[in-house]
Amino acid sequence: MTDINLPVILFAAFLAAGSPGPATLAIAGTSMASGRRSGLALASGVTTGSFIWSVAAAFGLGAVMAANVWVFEIIRYVGAGYLAWLAFKSARSAWMGSKLIARDMAPSTPRRAYTKGLALHLTNPKAVLFFGALYAIGIPPGTEPSALVTVILAVGVQSTIMFHLYALIFSSKPMAAAYAGAKRWFEGFFALSFGAIAFKVLTAKVD
Repeated sequence: MTDINLPVILFAAFLAAGSPGPATLAIAGTSMASGRRSGLALASGVTTGSFIWSVAAAFGLGAVMAANVWVFEIIRYVGAGYLAWLAFKSARSAWMGSKLIARDMAPSTPRRAYTKGLALHLTNPKAVLFFGALYAIGIPPGTEPSALVTVILAVGVQSTIMFHLYALIFSSKPMAAAYAGAKRWFEGFFALSFGAIAFKVLTAKVD
């Protein structure tokens, strides 16, 4: 571990997990609308996706994707499409308000929330680029597998704590009450945010 600056790697991962993005928006929205269990389940899905990309990048997927740009392009377009779908659902919820049918008003089950979080992060180009850059720059060539495992676990534990902490915060009674009192405004904000991120992902130029 002498050639790996773990504190710097963890700080970079902290900034990435803490910056506004589709994962944090989804955790916030689900936690406020559907409660703590669903919020924690979605956070677990995001964490699982993060762990998958971390392992893949650590063992060379970043190099494979750099040599085969079409793989990243597929992920980018699928991710943009999924974000656009989330934007549409939020916009529909904001527009319909109390007219939504009962099925749409039912709280999300933990299983569905977990699947949503996993799909969201597996199709998140930001996660692909971040982990690819993290391991390409922060991990010297020839690093022992044991050191890679240490980094993967450290980043994974930190991400798990942060994402689940978001769920706990946004599922608190004050946040749930605020959401209930201004549901349309929250859903409108989520719609605009998901739509803006989808547009940015779709139009970004990758060198």
